[in-house]
Amino acid sequence: MTRELKDGERIDNIGFGGIKLIQHKEFGYGIDSVLLASFAAGETGARGIQKGSFIADLGTGSGVVAFIISHKVSESVLMGIDIREDEIDRATRSGIMNNLDSRVRFIAKDINEFNELMERSFDAVVSNPPYFRKDASIPSKPESRHIARHETTAGVHDFAAAASGMLDNKGSMYLVHRPERLVDIFDALRKADLEPKEMQMVLPYAGKAANIVLIHAIKGGGPELRILPDIIVRKENGEYTEEITGLYER
Repeated sequence: MTRELKDGERIDNIGFGGIKLIQHKEFGYGIDSVLLASFAAGETGARGIQKGSFIADLGTGSGVVAFIISHKVSESVLMGIDIREDEIDRATRSGIMNNLDSRVRFIAKDINEFNELMERSFDAVVSNPPYFRKDASIPSKPESRHIARHETTAGVHDFAAAASGMLDNKGSMYLVHRPERLVDIFDALRKADLEPKEMQMVLPYAGKAANIVLIHAIKGGGPELRILPDIIVRKENGEYTEEITGLYER
């Protein structure tokens, strides 16, 4: 496997210890990936992943969440899983380019067909699943982008079920999603024996409605949900708030 760029690709320096990421030229990662990684690392007030943990990233895409967590959670080992072979190819080459391939590895696999060898083998699972239902809009091009945004091959119930199967008892799942899907999310988590324990809303501006939600669930956890303080992304002038810039600097 070569580290050279292929047609339609670019390399971005995303920070976080100088990590460089190979991405599709037409679309890259968003702030939701940074928020998820920071939330899972315990930087926004949630109970974060412990150092040295074995972590799965379901629907890993370019691998950006896995790479950021590898920087934020010391001694962690990560496995990124995605059905899209083109994304896994890019993520794997990014790992080699950053000399992280011994800690962060990637496999092309349908989460609905995870291997029994993965059962109960992870301390934590993180996921940025597709936000929109399969029939929510006209398919995007390229197809890889549509799969990333819409529940084409797997929905939130599939992601929750896969995470539960991969987690040891009392293991944690961290996910980022849209607030309007909260009913579906809580239903999916509880059906998979993943009890929501912490929730944090993300607002684009102070006083605006939340457009992102972060959730931490524990396999076999008790029924008690803690609501964390809101995260405000931008100031009135459009610049990032100090809280957001701080997440990029850690």
